[in-house]
Amino acid sequence: MSAEIPREGLADRFWETKPMDEMTRPEWEALCDGCGKCCLNKLEDEEGTVELTRVSCRLLDVGTCLCSNYGNRHKYVPECIVLTPETIERHLYWLPRTCGYRLIYEGRPLYDWHPLISGDPETVHRAGVSMRGMTISEEAVDEDDWEDFIIQEPL
Repeated sequence: MSAEIPREGLADRFWETKPMDEMTRPEWEALCDGCGKCCLNKLEDEEGTVELTRVSCRLLDVGTCLCSNYGNRHKYVPECIVLTPETIERHLYWLPRTCGYRLIYEGRPLYDWHPLISGDPETVHRAGVSMRGMTISEEAVDEDDWEDFIIQEPL
């Protein structure tokens, strides 16, 4: 998934009729809108409130907002979360409000800028929803300073 999320050859609007747990791997992967928000480091307090920071995983490609080494990411970032139909419910609390996985899980429609709707992976960036141009690599910031980089989720 480092260059682009493949979306060719998928059934038209499959996410509206197919339950998540019946989706093929390509269908599941295509739900990702490519915003890059899930690759941001987050801070969670004792009450479970999650704050986004603009400090990104070192594997985030800042141009595409996709993982630069998706297939091997666990080799370099062992704590990277694998989101699946089986794990989505336990991770829902930190998924971005605009996330395609979250929207479909909650029974809501995808936004017009989602590449599955628009047919163009650039629409998420043009809509101002992605993290393109807004991040700083975790390699450049001490973890104790992440609090200085808290942001509001771009909508």
